[in-house]
Amino acid sequence: MQRILLLHCSPYGRQSRGSVLALELVERLRRRHPGAQLLERDLARAPLPAPDAGYATALVARAPNEDPALSLSEQLIGELENSDCLVIATPMHNFTVPATLKSWIDHVLRIGRSFAATETGKVGLLEDRPTFVVVSAGGVYRGEQARQPDFLTPYLRHVLSTIGIHDLEFIHLQGLVRGQEHAESMLAQAREQLAFNPHLAAQEELS
Repeated sequence: MQRILLLHCSPYGRQSRGSVLALELVERLRRRHPGAQLLERDLARAPLPAPDAGYATALVARAPNEDPALSLSEQLIGELENSDCLVIATPMHNFTVPATLKSWIDHVLRIGRSFAATETGKVGLLEDRPTFVVVSAGGVYRGEQARQPDFLTPYLRHVLSTIGIHDLEFIHLQGLVRGQEHAESMLAQAREQLAFNPHLAAQEELS
């Protein structure tokens, strides 16, 4: 593993609990793989523009990858292609992904570039890679105490599988409005979960 791509999606940036855990995860990976480079994108601090008419026109016309209208999309897909591991730290906004992450998705899911349309459905064109999604939410959306739906998890799972990413683990930090003690409990459970991930377990054995 030589390159890690980390996406921060919370308006709190690196200070959010999700990003704090994601950064811990990255450090574990880098201890396991000394010299691994980290590329961070703070999608809240530097939000991506929504795809515009020029982008849509280029897609319909099947313009070449070098078309200026596709330059941002090409850059973002390239960052993902060049990474050996993807880490996403995202809040849940209104039951699903925040607008910051949705814009990234809209640029990265591109027909003929990151996926192909076939008679049997969409087929991913990118290589699979370990991917971790840290989800933080004020409410509870999993388990017996769930009081709201979770559209984020199935949506992101489908989005990533569409482009070829299937080695995927979700880490859920929910009910964070319940206070510091509950938040610490969620973080402890998440760290325990990560200790069993095969991409991190080897590092734990070496520690």
